[in-house]
Amino acid sequence: MGFYSNVLFPALLDKVMSTGQMHKARHALLSNAQGTVFEIGFGTGLNLQHYPETVSEITTADINPGMNKRALQRIAESPIKVDHNVINGESLPFEDESFDTVVCTWTLCSIKNVDAALQQVRRILKPKGKFLFVEHGLADDPKVQKWQHRLNPLQQRIGDGCNLNRNMKELIQDNHFSFDTMDTFYMPKSPRFAGFMYQGIASKA
Repeated sequence: MGFYSNVLFPALLDKVMSTGQMHKARHALLSNAQGTVFEIGFGTGLNLQHYPETVSEITTADINPGMNKRALQRIAESPIKVDHNVINGESLPFEDESFDTVVCTWTLCSIKNVDAALQQVRRILKPKGKFLFVEHGLADDPKVQKWQHRLNPLQQRIGDGCNLNRNMKELIQDNHFSFDTMDTFYMPKSPRFAGFMYQGIASKA
């Protein structure tokens, strides 16, 4: 990884993803987590403070080692046991049906082979487990979509592989999940091309 990906981007990401609205979305989503949790795209560990007491242990994966400095600081402060792994989410070294909950927050936008990652999520999730997600992606307004497609090449460079125009609902459904809940909305105080959110809970179809 280059200097931008390994040094500058983790600091930028940590700041951008630390807004009050982001924390509100995290807290609402993660209140549904329980048991053994796997978090794909752990980043700098901003989710940790929002996990409830119903979570017994967290296993994480993030491909960028540059996230470690901030992530490890937050892990040290967490009352929950965390097994942190710098690995690719497209191929996970965990047994089938290992976790009660899988969490994914603003991560599917930047995984190169997102279908492979979602197949891994489905594989490691227990039969009655829950997949909790909040992601930004393709908007419901054609005018906004037009700008998302135009700006996507620039976003990929600035956002270290992040895509603005992935339809998260279709991606999750196409990988054999069904939705217990699924909401879409524009994040307040965010530009519409980057602020269209998909938030929900899914189960194995």
